Amino acid sequence: MPSVIDPHYLWAAGHLTVLFNSAYVILQTLLFRGTPVKCYRLVYIGALLSYSIVVFKSLGKPSGAAWLRRAFVDENAQYGLLAFYWLISKPINVSILPFATFSLFHCATFLRTNILPKFYPKVAAGAARPAPNWAENLGRQIQLWVKGNYDKAMNFVAYAELLILARSLLGAITFRSSFVTPIFLAHFIRLRYHASPFTRSAMDSITVRLDKLAAGHPGAVQNGWTTAKRLLGTWVGGTAAPHPAGAAPAAPAAAPAAAATGANPAAGAGGAGTGAQQRR
Repeated sequence: MPSVIDPHYLWAAGHLTVLFNSAYVILQTLLFRGTPVKCYRLVYIGALLSYSIVVFKSLGKPSGAAWLRRAFVDENAQYGLLAFYWLISKPINVSILPFATFSLFHCATFLRTNILPKFYPKVAAGAARPAPNWAENLGRQIQLWVKGNYDKAMNFVAYAELLILARSLLGAITFRSSFVTPIFLAHFIRLRYHASPFTRSAMDSITVRLDKLAAGHPGAVQNGWTTAKRLLGTWVGGTAAPHPAGAAPAAPAAAPAAAATGANPAAGAGGAGTGAQQRR
């Protein structure tokens, strides 16, 4: 049996913590019972655990400006920093949706690649392979589900992150949350725009809808939207920082090498030891 301090299993434990506590927070929110603060904080403690393990494995120990530059363009470091921000900030329940979605796919893949194989039938040398048992069948079903739903889930995440930005902006305007939050999230989404085609697609789709809405209100509304869109395009369209060597240019959402292909998403997090990033 693996040690309880095996980083690979700690990584999985972090995602399980995110998944189960997110489910409870979502349930309480749907029942209009407010925010279960302890479970909400545990979501981000679990996320920090998982992302910290992957960042440490892929980037090594923090060591000066060069490490910080690499971390700035590393998606796992970005999401780890976001998790830390949500941990220390006033709770916004909808903020857990992206993390819960990522953890669902990581947990499913971990179950298929690390837990279920322990229950596969043993095949003696030279013996005929027995019919697939329940574990093998379940593993195949999980793999098909992950492959069939990953892109849909990442599209959901992209829209959810824009919704969270809108929610934080509304909270700042109504003095219910910090003005720092929408600024922080806007910069985070700018990074995602350059890294993820799912985020670009979501923003382009919303822009098209707003274009149509503004076209129906010529005059000040249309001129204001045109100006706002030009300013936003200038801010978002700056040159993106280069991707670290070996990283997929479309980052976690665009290149789900681990989750979509069924490979171990914890490779480099104590799993395969390849140094690959945790894919989202």
